[in-house]
Amino acid sequence: MSSKRMVSLALVALLHAVLGYALISGLALRVVKVVTGPLETFEVEEPTVDEEPPPPPPELEEIPPYVPPPEVIVETAAPPPPAITIQTEAPRPEPVRVVPPTPAPPQPAGPTKRAEPRGRLGATITADDYPQASIRGEEEGSVVARYTINTDGRVVKDSCTIQTSSGFSRLDTQTCSLIERRFRFNPAQQNGQPVQETRSQAFRWQIPK
Repeated sequence: MSSKRMVSLALVALLHAVLGYALISGLALRVVKVVTGPLETFEVEEPTVDEEPPPPPPELEEIPPYVPPPEVIVETAAPPPPAITIQTEAPRPEPVRVVPPTPAPPQPAGPTKRAEPRGRLGATITADDYPQASIRGEEEGSVVARYTINTDGRVVKDSCTIQTSSGFSRLDTQTCSLIERRFRFNPAQQNGQPVQETRSQAFRWQIPK
């Protein structure tokens, strides 16, 4: 071993010995007391902050009670009363009007005659006039036609109308067609003059056996 190492070991051993003795003899306590010294205590005062008092609450303005505005009354002048006029003069009586009596209509100078068929087929519809389509369809029925006879004894064109239908349009059309094409009359007369006449006539369409 070197001499330096030997010296270091000796110093360490000496240090341990001194510490052991100090512990035993209470040297360490005195050393601590000397080092630390007496402890002094004192109170730390907190800095006082002057607190400002809170501001007073705002004063509320007193609201006056609601007072309705005064009613304004507009005075209007009343209309003047109507003037009353009193008529003192008595009214004159109206003249009496005499209405002459209405004259009676003149009596006819001649007899009134109805139109009369002219010739054998003047106002007749026979079985030969039966539409063949209606015979095949077995169409039968009664029809009432209304037509106007002119002053020349002929039936006015397009004056024929069906008042009561046979139930089949083919038979109704054939009836008016024959009346306007075939029928001939001696015209009706009034006061000796030929006049028009409107009449109704019934026909029975029946298939011949």
